Amino acid sequence: MGDRYRKGDQVTLNGHLINLEKRLQAVTRVLLYHKPVGELVSRRDPEGRPVIFSQLPRLELGRWVAVGRLDVNTQGLILATNNGELAHRLMHPSREVEREYAVRILGTVHASVIERLIGGVQLEDGQARFESVTESGGEGANRWYHVVVREGRNRLVRRLWESQNLVVSRLIRVRYGDIILPPRLRAGASVELQGEDLDGLLRSVGLPPVTPAPPPRRRFGGESRRRHGGSRERRS
Repeated sequence: MGDRYRKGDQVTLNGHLINLEKRLQAVTRVLLYHKPVGELVSRRDPEGRPVIFSQLPRLELGRWVAVGRLDVNTQGLILATNNGELAHRLMHPSREVEREYAVRILGTVHASVIERLIGGVQLEDGQARFESVTESGGEGANRWYHVVVREGRNRLVRRLWESQNLVVSRLIRVRYGDIILPPRLRAGASVELQGEDLDGLLRSVGLPPVTPAPPPRRRFGGESRRRHGGSRERRS
């Protein structure tokens, strides 16, 4: 522990040579996974319950890191990446990345309740609030709302509603930052973020994009002369 790696050094683990140069050059990948109810955001479970990492495609290098968590009874969008620094920046409280949820509430939600939830209520681990609450329809005693939070405290959305003596009967995360859960992505499936969508996510947290910028166009003398007046007059 504490030894510094230098280019050209050989590293072994349990007698096996590790190609560290190749590992350091792994291209950033991001998956959008639609977590179903009943799965854990964990690598393994002592009780044998299903975990999300067993559903993700295998990586040749590195491992998947989940960006945040969802509890076992919540479904919806989970981002997974092989870039630990990207995951750290997306989760760090200082960045206040928005998380949007669709919530089905059992019970009557008065305007005064929404005002309190947006203004802030005291929970056991401190003050908390919704950035916004938007009614989204429903039938009978169940009504749907879309809510936005800027932090990832454990069970925060459920606890905020429960602080008003209301029951959350269903909870789905539909957005993380600018990344939206694809409407046709079924529960238990994943899709990879690519192109400008991936580059935009990296830029949003101050990391360089995967796609290199195109080289600047070179200007040649002939082109420059044509732009500034063309050929000389012919002398008689």
